Amino acid sequence: MSPSLSRRGLRLVTLLIIVAFFILPLWWTGVSAFRPSEEIFRYLSPISIRTLFPDRATWSQVIALVQSPFLLAIGNSVLVTAVTVIIGLAVCSAAAFALACIEFKGRGVVFAIMVVSFLIPFDAIALPLYQIFHLLRLDNSYTGLVLPGIGNGIAVFLLRQFFLGIPKELSEAAFLDGMGWTAIFLRIYLPLSKPAMIGAGLILFIFQWQSFLWPLLIAPSPQYQMAAVAIAQFSATTGTQWGLIFAGALFTSVIPMLVLVIFQKYFTPSVAAAGNKE
Repeated sequence: MSPSLSRRGLRLVTLLIIVAFFILPLWWTGVSAFRPSEEIFRYLSPISIRTLFPDRATWSQVIALVQSPFLLAIGNSVLVTAVTVIIGLAVCSAAAFALACIEFKGRGVVFAIMVVSFLIPFDAIALPLYQIFHLLRLDNSYTGLVLPGIGNGIAVFLLRQFFLGIPKELSEAAFLDGMGWTAIFLRIYLPLSKPAMIGAGLILFIFQWQSFLWPLLIAPSPQYQMAAVAIAQFSATTGTQWGLIFAGALFTSVIPMLVLVIFQKYFTPSVAAAGNKE
């Protein structure tokens, strides 16, 4: 066997191991949603074909999940995430445009603070932020769920870096034609920024969809409960309902996976373009 073929075979085996490392846990989670509760952990040690394929499939967990308030939680998650993405894109793109194109005093300081904010976990500020929202009577409301998610520093950074790559000659020519900053932003920069806007939208989507601590704090009422919090409710003092937890995890995983698969071709170029700007 030639060295090139052996290297190719080794590379293929390595890739298959990496793929299996990520795919098999997801597969097991999905399969466990259709197992009887008493069989979910039965075949984990040692791992066998029964670990990945159930002896008998059942829809009882999914039916019980659909009949529970979980569907309301899924609807809340979809609504809150969609509103967050729409408003967040408007806010983040406007902030990114100002940081990339408009000269003003302290612009570098503002950008530095935004970059440093990447390093601060949201959990560190969740309790003080909750106190503010509680004083403003924004708890147990969709407004309270949406507001913290619309200003995402990573999305602003991504859009700013993309805007820096748009030739300044376009805005200079627009100024000569009598256009202002708002018109330049809406008519020139936004139409050219489809990949970056989709990439920023995916970031906003993922951050909001996977959030747990903030919805748990700000919206304990079942009327405003998010999907991640609803899944946690299946772990009660009377016992953990593993079947419902896995069925809920399957529901909440499929939606972001579909969104990422559909828009991944736009997300990768936007991140690559952002990394090439100084």
